[in-house]
Amino acid sequence: MANYYKDNSDLKFQLSNPLMKRIVELREDNYKDYGKYDYAPKDLKDALDSYDRVMDVVGEICGDIIAPNAEQVDLDGPVCKDGRVTYAAGTTKNQEALTKAGVYGIALQREYGGLNFSTVPYVMAEELVARADAGYANIWGLQDCAETIAEFASEEIKKEFLPRIYNGETCSMDLTEPDAGSDLQAVALKASWDEAKGMWMLNGVKRFITNGDADIKLVLARSEAGTTDARGLSYFVHDKKWGGVTVRRIENKLGIHGSPTCELVFNNAPAKIVGEPKLGLIKYVMSLMNGARLGVGAQSVGISEAAYREALKYANEREQFRKKIIEFPAVVEMLGIMKAKLQASRAILYETSRFVDVYKSLNALVTGDRKLTPEERKEQKKYSKLADMLTPILKMTASEFCNQNAYDAIQVHGGSGYMREYPVERLYRDARITTIYEGTSQLQTVAAIRYITNGSYLALIKDYEAVPFSVAAEVEAACPGATKRLESVKAKLVAMTAQFEEAVAMVADKDPEYIDFQARKLCEMAAFIIESYLLLNDSMRCANFVDSAEIFTNKSESWNNERYSYIKNSDPETALAAFKNVKGDLDKVYAE
Repeated sequence: MANYYKDNSDLKFQLSNPLMKRIVELREDNYKDYGKYDYAPKDLKDALDSYDRVMDVVGEICGDIIAPNAEQVDLDGPVCKDGRVTYAAGTTKNQEALTKAGVYGIALQREYGGLNFSTVPYVMAEELVARADAGYANIWGLQDCAETIAEFASEEIKKEFLPRIYNGETCSMDLTEPDAGSDLQAVALKASWDEAKGMWMLNGVKRFITNGDADIKLVLARSEAGTTDARGLSYFVHDKKWGGVTVRRIENKLGIHGSPTCELVFNNAPAKIVGEPKLGLIKYVMSLMNGARLGVGAQSVGISEAAYREALKYANEREQFRKKIIEFPAVVEMLGIMKAKLQASRAILYETSRFVDVYKSLNALVTGDRKLTPEERKEQKKYSKLADMLTPILKMTASEFCNQNAYDAIQVHGGSGYMREYPVERLYRDARITTIYEGTSQLQTVAAIRYITNGSYLALIKDYEAVPFSVAAEVEAACPGATKRLESVKAKLVAMTAQFEEAVAMVADKDPEYIDFQARKLCEMAAFIIESYLLLNDSMRCANFVDSAEIFTNKSESWNNERYSYIKNSDPETALAAFKNVKGDLDKVYAE
């Protein structure tokens, strides 16, 4: 029997992070549910044991059911008929297995049937499911809509919808339209109040909606007549049973075939408003999008894990010139870099998840007469900012590394990897979307650049630099020479930080267009240093990460040298000129 949790000790390591004590205390509100629910934990050890046991269950379902179904689901895909979607048979089996195991809605509060788990184990479950089948991970991951309902909806709506999510009813977030992709301010789907029915009525078209025929839909719509910007948008919940929404078609996609991406027609579809009018995009969708970006980070790490394992397995089996190809330095180097990118992605994924955990758990404490203390408000502000800082660079780098690892997995397989008989062909197709949906890598740069120019990333890097250098005795015993190797890593990171600071200074006072031009390079420099520090700090506690800390930092040093050199040799007055000349090619294109 396969178990995708038990076969990966890196995951359990994340549950041992020192910050987990504070996270669990906040999430459990000092264990107030103990005795009220028979499965509520009594202390930290009990809570972490619950996390471990449930991840074991999810890991087993992923290894024994979801992964074996993945190839056939990819071939069959969902079907649209008479305006409704039918999942592939394997997708239905996946859904039934996870629902029956009671692990759907694991982050949902206990009063609505959930397990009240923190973000860290929820994200871990997302990673496990994505490793098994990235397409199904989209359906599973959309239960994150429950968090938006729990955080912002009325008590009536919470009681109506949240228990259903625990019972396996599916969700979707309906944002994108034909003329409103990344620019959600342009959403035009109309919401109008029907006094007689006491409901809002939705009319219009949505496109590229993941799991579009879901049972429970969160819909961004224009509620304020005559508006054209974000201030006219509100957020609504629609129940499939109310009718009024039909699926026009399922998109024919490159990958993630198990996940139906739909074009939807809303024709007087009844809906209830979530939260306050006019805050749909400004407040609620932005909160949901940050959660979705964390989810894509988990999906990316899951695909990276699958790609690395397939490449490692094949390299150990395939023989050329009378020896296994893993014995060739060129191949083993590729595998080492793949593993380093994977572990770096996972490090920032769970660091971000921990930061999200702290600030969201503090937010959840504010109920009735309960207010945050001055110390708690300070803590909430700190971790909210840290989560906002890390989310865009997590999403950008994890998805980019995911694509690179899928690419290299095919390369390790050679010609065989190009054939459908090997899983890496599917992984490569599934990986491609991760740098695009929930905000492209370019949009993540837009979100991150302010933390470059205001010095926030540099301050965080300095905090990581200040962590006392102390390699555990068990690490040195398991990996002789680790202390000396990690000392070298730390020295390189200090030098890389100084280089990054200098690069920022070269750009910071320039024209905004020039800053935008160099933004991607600066954001990547910051991300690579942060991820290297996270690997270094993990290596001091666990020998599993020593090799990757060294490999990733060495690669990061070369990547940052390239970016630094480009910035240093760019003339702010002329750097964009050659690129802008590309516009002149449009005349030739249209002339043809």
